Amino acid sequence: MKSDKYEQIFKRNKIWAEDASKKDKDFFSNLYKQQQPEFLCIGCSDSRVPANTVTGLDIGDLFVHRNIANVVSNNDMNLMAVIQYAVEQLKVKHIVVCGHYGCGGVQAAMKQESYGLLDHWLKNIRDVYRIHYEELEMEHDETKRFDRLVELNVLEQSENVVKTPYVQESYIKNGFPTVHGWVYDMRNGKLIDLNLDFEQELKKVQKVYKLNE
Repeated sequence: MKSDKYEQIFKRNKIWAEDASKKDKDFFSNLYKQQQPEFLCIGCSDSRVPANTVTGLDIGDLFVHRNIANVVSNNDMNLMAVIQYAVEQLKVKHIVVCGHYGCGGVQAAMKQESYGLLDHWLKNIRDVYRIHYEELEMEHDETKRFDRLVELNVLEQSENVVKTPYVQESYIKNGFPTVHGWVYDMRNGKLIDLNLDFEQELKKVQKVYKLNE
């Protein structure tokens, strides 16, 4: 059964489309021709973190992939295809992994509970906890520990992006893309750049994942 909220979507869409056309009569025809985003954003599926709204970027400026807790797994063929397409076809200049404080996926991974099939996904985040166990366990404030795991998860997933051959090959040949780690703070609406040193990270991973130049 279709609810009132469901029907409202189409009414609001019509108003938005008409308004966009009034402001720029060629808006949709230009948008249809091609996309040339400079950014690929790998974010969380959380409904409170819409990538274009948070970044203030227009439609067409951001290529987006979202999953629970912004995980970058080489077993995720969907995401691997997105990264390859963004790098090789769209020629994006920046790849951003964006997490957020208050992330339900990260919070679930902190608990010693089983969530069925979801456990296989949460393992990626629990591995981050394992790697940084000593640092996290030294923080006795639960909220601060939660926030820090969100940050560490972003940094580890960013490193996983750097490891991908598509990113390394493109950077060797073209000098782009660079990889960034961000956190969105829902408590104040601000984005935080974790200042990932991409070139240093690239040198580190290439000790094992190095490709021929």
